Amino acid sequence: MKMLSPLHPIFRAVVSTVVPEASNLDDQSWRELETLVEAALRDRPPALRRQFRLFLRLVQWLCVFRYGRGFASLRPDKRTRVLSYLQDHRIELIRCGFWGVRTLALLGYYGKPETVQAIGYTADVRGWRVPR
Repeated sequence: MKMLSPLHPIFRAVVSTVVPEASNLDDQSWRELETLVEAALRDRPPALRRQFRLFLRLVQWLCVFRYGRGFASLRPDKRTRVLSYLQDHRIELIRCGFWGVRTLALLGYYGKPETVQAIGYTADVRGWRVPR
């Protein structure tokens, strides 16, 4: 199941805006990131997966109406402005949509083994009690 296929450009633009370092990913790294996100969505109810896709389309069309071009075509500063607007929107459902998509973007980027290693993350089941 390739949920992100038709939404690749929008999702990649969101991820690159949330995690600017993601703009340096190669095609293989993007596929790995998207595989992680799709795996996370696969376990969710169909209605939530539809909401995820709908929210990405909303982001795209909001920008078309506001700027005359889609989210993925905007400069990074304008994309940041759009996401900030959605993050603080007065309608709770829109804020929740933003935070859900942001969480998936972070999961996809920071969930890759090479990123975990690069940032020196050493998770342990003992949590904070691990001697450093």
